[in-house]
Amino acid sequence: MQPDFWHARWERNQIGFHVDTVNADLEQFWPALALEEGSRVLVPLCGKSLDVSWLAAQGYEVLGVELSQIAVEQFFREQQVEPQVSQQGAFRVYEAGPVTLLCGDFFALEAQHLEACTAVYDRAALIALPPDMREAYAKQLNTLLPQACKGLLITLDYDQAQRNGPPFSVPDAEVQRLFASAWSLRELKQVDVLGQEWKFVQHGVTRLDERVYRLDKTSRV
Repeated sequence: MQPDFWHARWERNQIGFHVDTVNADLEQFWPALALEEGSRVLVPLCGKSLDVSWLAAQGYEVLGVELSQIAVEQFFREQQVEPQVSQQGAFRVYEAGPVTLLCGDFFALEAQHLEACTAVYDRAALIALPPDMREAYAKQLNTLLPQACKGLLITLDYDQAQRNGPPFSVPDAEVQRLFASAWSLRELKQVDVLGQEWKFVQHGVTRLDERVYRLDKTSRV
C-alpha cells in the first residue's frame, strides 16, 4: 500500500487493525527468546500498539517505526508521556524513556538505525503489505538487522480470493521464501482464528490460520 493509503486511514480513524490489548502470543512466546535486559527490540509499522509499552515494561529498549505522525503522537498521548522530538535525517524521532519511535518511511531505514537491535517483533507489518512490498520489507530485515538477532513473526493465512487485504494472506511457503536465506524459522503455533474475526466471516472467508514463528538470524543477505 502507498503511504497515502495509511495516512488516510489514520486521518479518518479507520484503524480496525489496532487492538486495545497486548497480543497474547507476544506474552506467551516472547520470554522464551531469553533476551538480556536492556536489549533493543525493533517493532516495524508499530502504529500505537500496546505491545510497544509491554515490551518496554519488560525491561527492553524499543525502537518502533511508524509512517503516521498521528499514530505516533496518539501513542505517547495515550501513554501520558511527553516525548522529546527531533529530526534525524528522513525520520522525525520521538523519544521517551525506553521507547523511541521513528516517524517516517520504513524503507528509508539504514543499517545504522538497526545496528543495536538484537530482536524484532512483527505482529502486523508483513501482513499489512502487498506482495511486491513484502519482498522489499523482507530484504530490509534480512540485510539490515545484525547476525544473531532473534524475534517473533505473526502471520495470517487464508484464501486471498475470498477477501482483499490488508491484512494480507502470507502462507507458510512465502514466509520460508522471504526469510529462510537469512533466518532459522521455527513455527511455534498454528490455529484457525476465524471464529474470532467476524469481519473475515462477513466477507465469506472460510479459513483463517494464524501462525507464530520464532526467528533466529543466521546471516545477512
